[in-house]
Amino acid sequence: MTFLAPASRARRAALPVALCVGLSAVLTACGEEPPDPDAGTNGVGKLSATAIESKARAAAGAARAVRLSGTLVSKGGTYELNMRLNRAGAAGSVVTRTSTFELLRVGDALYLKADADFWASATDGEGGEPDDSGTGAADKLGDKYVKVPEDDPSYKQLRGFTEMNVLLDGLLELHGDLVKGDRSKIGGIRTIKVAGGPKGEGGTLDVSLEGTPYPLQFARGGGAGVVVLSDWNKVFPLTAPSRDETLDYGRQLPRTSD
Repeated sequence: MTFLAPASRARRAALPVALCVGLSAVLTACGEEPPDPDAGTNGVGKLSATAIESKARAAAGAARAVRLSGTLVSKGGTYELNMRLNRAGAAGSVVTRTSTFELLRVGDALYLKADADFWASATDGEGGEPDDSGTGAADKLGDKYVKVPEDDPSYKQLRGFTEMNVLLDGLLELHGDLVKGDRSKIGGIRTIKVAGGPKGEGGTLDVSLEGTPYPLQFARGGGAGVVVLSDWNKVFPLTAPSRDETLDYGRQLPRTSD
Protein backbone atom coordinates (compact mmCIF):
# COMPACT_ATOMS: atom_id res chain seq x y z
CA MET A 1 0.00 0.00 0.00
CA THR A 2 1.34 3.39 -1.00
CA PHE A 3 0.94 6.27 1.39
CA LEU A 4 0.94 9.84 0.15
CA ALA A 5 2.96 12.40 1.89
CA PRO A 6 0.88 15.14 3.57
CA ALA A 7 2.02 17.68 0.97
CA SER A 8 0.91 15.43 -1.90
CA ARG A 9 -2.49 14.86 -0.35
CA ALA A 10 -2.93 18.62 0.10
CA ARG A 11 -2.03 19.29 -3.53
CA ARG A 12 -4.51 16.66 -4.76
CA ALA A 13 -7.25 18.05 -2.56
CA ALA A 14 -6.56 21.58 -3.77
CA LEU A 15 -6.72 20.64 -7.46
CA PRO A 16 -10.52 20.05 -7.68
CA VAL A 17 -11.15 23.20 -5.67
CA ALA A 18 -8.99 25.27 -7.99
CA LEU A 19 -10.69 23.80 -11.05
CA CYS A 20 -14.10 24.46 -9.56
CA VAL A 21 -13.24 28.09 -8.82
CA GLY A 22 -11.89 28.61 -12.31
CA LEU A 23 -14.87 27.06 -14.01
CA SER A 24 -17.35 28.91 -11.85
CA ALA A 25 -16.08 32.22 -13.20
CA VAL A 26 -17.04 31.14 -16.71
CA LEU A 27 -19.87 28.68 -16.27
CA THR A 28 -21.22 29.78 -12.87
CA ALA A 29 -20.65 26.20 -11.75
CA CYS A 30 -20.15 24.91 -8.22
CA GLY A 31 -23.64 25.99 -7.22
CA GLU A 32 -23.05 29.77 -7.58
CA GLU A 33 -25.92 31.95 -8.84
CA PRO A 34 -25.41 34.25 -11.86
CA PRO A 35 -24.98 37.95 -11.01
CA ASP A 36 -28.20 39.82 -10.27
CA PRO A 37 -28.77 42.47 -13.01
CA ASP A 38 -30.77 44.52 -10.50
CA ALA A 39 -28.09 44.55 -7.81
CA GLY A 40 -27.43 48.12 -6.73
CA THR A 41 -30.41 49.52 -8.65
CA ASN A 42 -33.66 51.10 -7.52
CA GLY A 43 -35.44 47.80 -8.19
CA VAL A 44 -37.85 48.94 -10.89
CA GLY A 45 -36.24 46.51 -13.35
CA LYS A 46 -38.01 43.69 -11.48
CA LEU A 47 -41.44 45.24 -12.05
CA SER A 48 -43.84 44.69 -14.93
CA ALA A 49 -43.74 47.00 -17.95
CA THR A 50 -46.95 48.70 -16.83
CA ALA A 51 -45.61 49.29 -13.32
CA ILE A 52 -42.32 50.68 -14.66
CA GLU A 53 -44.14 53.15 -16.91
CA SER A 54 -46.36 54.18 -14.01
CA LYS A 55 -43.33 54.78 -11.78
CA ALA A 56 -41.65 56.87 -14.49
CA ARG A 57 -44.75 59.00 -15.06
CA ALA A 58 -45.16 59.57 -11.33
CA ALA A 59 -41.51 60.61 -11.00
CA ALA A 60 -41.80 63.03 -13.92
CA GLY A 61 -45.06 64.43 -12.57
CA ALA A 62 -43.48 65.22 -9.21
CA ALA A 63 -40.32 66.79 -10.63
CA ARG A 64 -39.79 70.54 -10.49
CA ALA A 65 -37.45 70.89 -13.47
CA VAL A 66 -35.96 69.02 -16.42
CA ARG A 67 -33.84 69.57 -19.53
CA LEU A 68 -35.33 68.27 -22.78
CA SER A 69 -33.21 67.95 -25.89
CA GLY A 70 -33.75 66.17 -29.17
CA THR A 71 -35.92 66.14 -32.26
CA LEU A 72 -39.70 66.07 -32.62
CA VAL A 73 -41.48 65.38 -35.89
CA SER A 74 -45.12 66.42 -36.19
CA LYS A 75 -47.63 67.47 -38.81
CA GLY A 76 -46.50 71.04 -38.23
CA GLY A 77 -42.86 70.31 -39.05
CA THR A 78 -39.63 69.03 -37.58
CA TYR A 79 -38.31 70.72 -34.46
CA GLU A 80 -34.97 70.36 -32.73
CA LEU A 81 -35.39 71.37 -29.09
CA ASN A 82 -32.97 72.21 -26.32
CA MET A 83 -35.13 73.50 -23.49
CA ARG A 84 -34.78 73.82 -19.73
CA LEU A 85 -38.23 73.64 -18.20
CA ASN A 86 -39.73 74.16 -14.79
CA ARG A 87 -43.20 74.74 -13.41
CA ALA A 88 -42.96 78.52 -13.78
CA GLY A 89 -41.45 78.79 -17.25
CA ALA A 90 -38.64 77.77 -19.55
CA ALA A 91 -35.58 78.88 -21.49
CA GLY A 92 -33.90 77.38 -24.52
CA SER A 93 -33.78 77.13 -28.28
CA VAL A 94 -35.87 75.75 -31.13
CA VAL A 95 -34.48 74.92 -34.59
CA THR A 96 -36.68 74.25 -37.62
CA ARG A 97 -35.72 73.61 -41.23
CA THR A 98 -35.88 77.32 -41.98
CA SER A 99 -35.21 79.14 -38.72
CA THR A 100 -33.55 79.18 -35.31
CA PHE A 101 -34.84 81.11 -32.33
CA GLU A 102 -34.68 81.23 -28.55
CA LEU A 103 -37.64 81.19 -26.22
CA LEU A 104 -37.91 82.51 -22.68
CA ARG A 105 -41.06 82.28 -20.61
CA VAL A 106 -41.40 83.71 -17.12
CA GLY A 107 -44.90 83.01 -15.88
CA ASP A 108 -47.24 84.10 -18.67
CA ALA A 109 -44.71 86.49 -20.21
CA LEU A 110 -43.25 84.87 -23.34
CA TYR A 111 -40.26 86.25 -25.22
CA LEU A 112 -38.77 85.28 -28.58
CA LYS A 113 -35.19 86.06 -29.60
CA ALA A 114 -33.77 85.52 -33.09
CA ASP A 115 -31.19 86.93 -35.46
CA ALA A 116 -31.81 89.54 -38.14
CA ASP A 117 -32.18 86.90 -40.88
CA PHE A 118 -35.15 85.40 -39.04
CA TRP A 119 -36.99 88.69 -38.90
CA ALA A 120 -36.08 89.61 -42.47
CA SER A 121 -37.36 86.29 -43.83
CA ALA A 122 -40.49 86.60 -41.69
CA THR A 123 -41.25 89.96 -43.29
CA ASP A 124 -40.53 88.66 -46.79
CA GLY A 125 -42.81 85.70 -46.21
CA GLU A 126 -45.76 88.02 -45.54
CA GLY A 127 -45.49 89.57 -48.98
CA GLY A 128 -44.88 93.08 -47.77
CA GLU A 129 -43.12 95.29 -45.30
CA PRO A 130 -44.50 97.34 -42.46
CA ASP A 131 -43.88 101.06 -42.70
CA ASP A 132 -40.81 101.03 -40.50
CA SER A 133 -39.53 97.54 -41.35
CA GLY A 134 -37.11 96.28 -43.95
CA THR A 135 -33.51 95.39 -43.40
CA GLY A 136 -33.02 98.18 -40.88
CA ALA A 137 -35.90 96.96 -38.72
CA ALA A 138 -34.67 93.37 -38.93
CA ASP A 139 -31.22 94.49 -37.82
CA LYS A 140 -32.74 96.27 -34.83
CA LEU A 141 -34.75 93.21 -33.85
CA GLY A 142 -31.86 90.82 -34.31
CA ASP A 143 -30.66 89.29 -31.03
CA LYS A 144 -33.23 91.26 -29.04
CA TYR A 145 -36.05 89.76 -27.00
CA VAL A 146 -39.47 90.40 -28.50
CA LYS A 147 -42.39 89.95 -26.13
CA VAL A 148 -45.11 87.84 -27.71
CA PRO A 149 -48.56 89.33 -27.04
CA GLU A 150 -50.93 86.80 -25.49
CA ASP A 151 -53.55 87.54 -28.16
CA ASP A 152 -51.07 86.89 -30.97
CA PRO A 153 -51.81 83.68 -32.94
CA SER A 154 -48.21 82.56 -32.41
CA TYR A 155 -48.41 82.82 -28.62
CA LYS A 156 -50.13 79.47 -28.04
CA GLN A 157 -47.89 77.65 -30.52
CA LEU A 158 -44.67 79.05 -29.09
CA ARG A 159 -45.77 78.65 -25.50
CA GLY A 160 -46.31 74.95 -26.16
CA PHE A 161 -42.53 74.54 -26.41
CA THR A 162 -42.15 75.97 -22.90
CA GLU A 163 -44.81 74.05 -20.98
CA MET A 164 -43.22 71.31 -18.89
CA ASN A 165 -46.46 69.42 -18.24
CA VAL A 166 -47.65 69.65 -21.84
CA LEU A 167 -44.39 68.40 -23.30
CA LEU A 168 -43.92 65.57 -20.81
CA ASP A 169 -47.52 64.36 -21.06
CA GLY A 170 -47.25 64.21 -24.83
CA LEU A 171 -43.77 62.74 -24.98
CA LEU A 172 -44.13 59.99 -22.41
CA GLU A 173 -47.20 58.42 -23.98
CA LEU A 174 -46.65 54.85 -25.18
CA HIS A 175 -49.18 53.25 -27.53
CA GLY A 176 -50.13 49.60 -27.64
CA ASP A 177 -49.48 46.77 -25.20
CA LEU A 178 -46.51 47.55 -22.98
CA VAL A 179 -43.49 45.25 -23.19
CA LYS A 180 -40.45 45.26 -20.91
CA GLY A 181 -37.25 45.43 -22.96
CA ASP A 182 -33.52 45.20 -22.46
CA ARG A 183 -31.34 47.07 -20.06
CA SER A 184 -29.23 49.87 -21.49
CA LYS A 185 -27.41 53.07 -20.53
CA ILE A 186 -28.30 56.69 -21.20
CA GLY A 187 -25.64 59.23 -20.29
CA GLY A 188 -23.82 56.59 -18.27
CA ILE A 189 -26.92 55.80 -16.19
CA ARG A 190 -28.36 52.29 -16.27
CA THR A 191 -31.88 52.06 -17.68
CA ILE A 192 -34.64 49.58 -18.40
CA LYS A 193 -36.65 49.91 -21.61
CA VAL A 194 -40.42 49.83 -21.84
CA ALA A 195 -41.88 49.64 -25.33
CA GLY A 196 -45.29 50.14 -26.85
CA GLY A 197 -45.72 46.95 -28.85
CA PRO A 198 -43.22 44.11 -29.31
CA LYS A 199 -41.07 46.12 -31.73
CA GLY A 200 -41.50 49.51 -30.11
CA GLU A 201 -43.85 50.70 -32.81
CA GLY A 202 -45.75 52.66 -30.18
CA GLY A 203 -42.62 54.28 -28.78
CA THR A 204 -39.80 53.23 -26.45
CA LEU A 205 -39.07 54.70 -23.03
CA ASP A 206 -35.80 54.34 -21.10
CA VAL A 207 -36.34 54.53 -17.34
CA SER A 208 -33.52 55.09 -14.86
CA LEU A 209 -32.45 52.11 -12.74
CA GLU A 210 -30.49 54.44 -10.48
CA GLY A 211 -32.08 56.64 -7.83
CA THR A 212 -35.49 58.02 -8.73
CA PRO A 213 -36.92 56.18 -11.78
CA TYR A 214 -37.03 59.20 -14.05
CA PRO A 215 -37.60 58.75 -17.79
CA LEU A 216 -34.25 59.45 -19.47
CA GLN A 217 -35.01 58.94 -23.15
CA PHE A 218 -38.08 58.60 -25.31
CA ALA A 219 -38.05 57.37 -28.90
CA ARG A 220 -41.35 58.15 -30.57
CA GLY A 221 -42.96 55.50 -32.72
CA GLY A 222 -42.67 55.68 -36.48
CA GLY A 223 -39.38 57.55 -36.38
CA ALA A 224 -41.10 60.69 -35.10
CA GLY A 225 -38.09 61.79 -33.06
CA VAL A 226 -35.94 60.98 -30.06
CA VAL A 227 -35.64 63.18 -26.98
CA VAL A 228 -33.31 62.92 -24.00
CA LEU A 229 -34.49 64.04 -20.56
CA SER A 230 -31.83 65.08 -18.07
CA ASP A 231 -31.10 67.44 -15.17
CA TRP A 232 -34.21 66.27 -13.37
CA ASN A 233 -35.08 68.50 -10.41
CA LYS A 234 -32.10 70.79 -11.04
CA VAL A 235 -33.72 74.14 -10.38
CA PHE A 236 -32.51 77.10 -12.45
CA PRO A 237 -33.32 80.83 -12.34
CA LEU A 238 -35.69 82.49 -14.77
CA THR A 239 -35.47 86.28 -15.14
CA ALA A 240 -37.34 88.50 -17.56
CA PRO A 241 -35.05 90.47 -19.90
CA SER A 242 -34.37 94.09 -19.17
CA ARG A 243 -35.81 96.96 -21.20
CA ASP A 244 -32.51 97.39 -22.99
CA GLU A 245 -32.71 93.79 -24.16
CA THR A 246 -36.31 94.03 -25.37
CA LEU A 247 -37.96 95.52 -28.45
CA ASP A 248 -41.55 95.62 -29.72
CA TYR A 249 -42.15 93.91 -33.06
CA GLY A 250 -45.18 96.10 -33.64
CA ARG A 251 -47.19 93.59 -35.66
CA GLN A 252 -48.34 89.97 -35.72
CA LEU A 253 -45.44 87.61 -35.15
CA PRO A 254 -44.64 84.97 -37.78
CA ARG A 255 -45.78 81.40 -37.15
CA THR A 256 -42.99 78.84 -37.04
CA SER A 257 -42.81 75.88 -39.41
CA ASP A 258 -40.28 73.42 -40.81
